Amino acid sequence: MEAYNAFPGNLILAINPRVPFTNIGLFRLQQLVFLKKVVHPESIRKTFPRYADETGYRADQILKELISNGLPIEEIKIIISRGGLIQPVGAGAYRVNDNMIKDLQDGFSGEDVVNLGGLIAHELSLKIEGSTAYVADPVVVDEFEEIARVSGHPLFTRRSVFHALEQKAVARKYAKTVQKKYDELNLIVAQMGNGITVGAHSKGRVIDANQGLDGDGPFSPSRTGSVPIGDLINLCFSGKYTYDQIYSMITIDGGLFAYLGVHDGYSADHLAMNGNKEAEFYLKAMAYQVAKTIGAMYAVLAGEADAILLTGGLVNSCVFMDELLMRIRKMAPVHTFPNEDDIESLALNGYYILHGDISVKDYSPS
Repeated sequence: MEAYNAFPGNLILAINPRVPFTNIGLFRLQQLVFLKKVVHPESIRKTFPRYADETGYRADQILKELISNGLPIEEIKIIISRGGLIQPVGAGAYRVNDNMIKDLQDGFSGEDVVNLGGLIAHELSLKIEGSTAYVADPVVVDEFEEIARVSGHPLFTRRSVFHALEQKAVARKYAKTVQKKYDELNLIVAQMGNGITVGAHSKGRVIDANQGLDGDGPFSPSRTGSVPIGDLINLCFSGKYTYDQIYSMITIDGGLFAYLGVHDGYSADHLAMNGNKEAEFYLKAMAYQVAKTIGAMYAVLAGEADAILLTGGLVNSCVFMDELLMRIRKMAPVHTFPNEDDIESLALNGYYILHGDISVKDYSPS
């Protein structure tokens, strides 16, 4: 433990679960002590029927990783993760309680790997004495104006499901760079990773965003995005596919993966830069659709956008970004945040909790 003697007490463990791995970061105040991608082999993952069933397995792997690296787990006070598909809530940090655990296990607002975050944090808090589990800015943060909820039919209501943690972190960071408060600005923020969501931030509130989880907005490296509804209905009733097959087609096996067989923008960009015209075409098509969604949010803000902020892994794709910037640059000043890190954003929220800079909320669903 000699290597970590410079970081005594009050440690913050940040957790971000993805499908094949869980990113973890251990922080002393705002200084990173340890960073690791804990890989979960498919051969083991496929033995669990649902994401929630992986909770104990992933928590044990994380704990073993920390112990094997000689980290002082007894000094961890805050365990914080991305918030999952619980019931709609306001922005902020929430203590993981029994109500939240139930809704995460049930997949109240949908089934996704993000639901594991709060469950793993809670499981680890039971194993690490003196620690408490939290989530920050869950993906179901709901600040929509009522007009944004209208879908076109009373049986369907547009829901707020987007990258709240990432978008709000970038928006606040940009506000600091221009020496203004987040709630003084109108911003369009696009989080562009395996999923893509674009939010209209009006004076500190996200009043509209595409629901990128299961079929709204641009396609992404893994998600299908909006598709022609009639064709989707016909496919559902064709008898060729099960519910699970269609849902996977929309949520994890769509987008660039369906077209090119790669799950990330980096791989697609590498193909395009090496002469693969098909990869170049679909990267440009994805940028075209993102630009359309940014344009929609520009209309939501009535053309009064102080800036457009772009973040996520796709910011590093030359082909994608050239096409996107060409289409949006006249709307408002564009700023990129290519290295924005969920782990860092989570740890910052943990730091604020530890020092009493933000009030922790109780999750009390209606």
